[in-house]
Amino acid sequence: MEQQNQTHISEFILLGLSDEPELEPLVFGLFLFMYLVTFTGNLLIILAIIMDSHLHTPMYFFLSNLSFADICFTSTTVPKMLLNIQMQNKVITYEECITQMYFFILFGGLDNFLLTVMAYDRFVAICHPLHYTVMMNPLFCGLMLLASWLLSIVYSLLHGLMILRLSFCTELEISHFFCELSQIVQLACSDTFINDLVMYFTTGLLGIIPLTGILFSYSKIVSSILRITSAESKYKAFSICGSHLSVICLFYGTGLGVYLSSAATQNSKAPAIASVMYTIVTPMLNPFIYSLRNKDIKQGLRKLFNLETFST
Repeated sequence: MEQQNQTHISEFILLGLSDEPELEPLVFGLFLFMYLVTFTGNLLIILAIIMDSHLHTPMYFFLSNLSFADICFTSTTVPKMLLNIQMQNKVITYEECITQMYFFILFGGLDNFLLTVMAYDRFVAICHPLHYTVMMNPLFCGLMLLASWLLSIVYSLLHGLMILRLSFCTELEISHFFCELSQIVQLACSDTFINDLVMYFTTGLLGIIPLTGILFSYSKIVSSILRITSAESKYKAFSICGSHLSVICLFYGTGLGVYLSSAATQNSKAPAIASVMYTIVTPMLNPFIYSLRNKDIKQGLRKLFNLETFST
């Protein structure tokens, strides 16, 4: 293939999930429905936590931030895909692509760090209940949130700057419905060794360390719960952690599944289809997971709806 260095390219082409035009109305309707459910569900969680003073605790403080991150995470990809389907145009400008990639990595990383912080919060609450209010004071919670944001910003900024150093060829088609980092790197004409090295090292580092922290926290949590003699207290402790553990399994499980499916198949559309699970389905399910088994969130939602009914 004839290569032409084009450092200042103007656009990429997002091939999307399907090459069949007759399926696009179905894809549009399905993704619009999932996006609206995701946006509404997570927004209700945030509003319920803000409006109910009983939910002004570290656990729900981090949950509201996780819901905000999920809204932003989904909003970086789905609206552009829906617009492209509606306009029957698969083009995304170079600037839009880099911006989309930056914010996708940013909010994906923020999700990762917030899940880790929430695991630590549950560890302190169950393993050190008498010291919980002292250890998880507002200042410390604010610092952990700030650290999560800063690490996510640095992580996404690093990859953004690494992409800017690349030059691209005439083949600018991305086999995805958004500008995914590895897909962009594969389109480069210039040497991508440093990009690949940084990508795999940072992804491994920011995947393994938080996951190790989560597994350590829950190993201690399970050990503490098993020592509880009261069946009622034991059930309450498991129910408190069950929702968070379900979200962790969904987040990391779907993410791992995407990379395994990408390696196991030659179908160029397979990674894009598989990534729907962690980019859209997981943020959509999170509000249901946290609300269905959580009496506090249910009560907060009831108060929110009653307040809205009264105001109308």
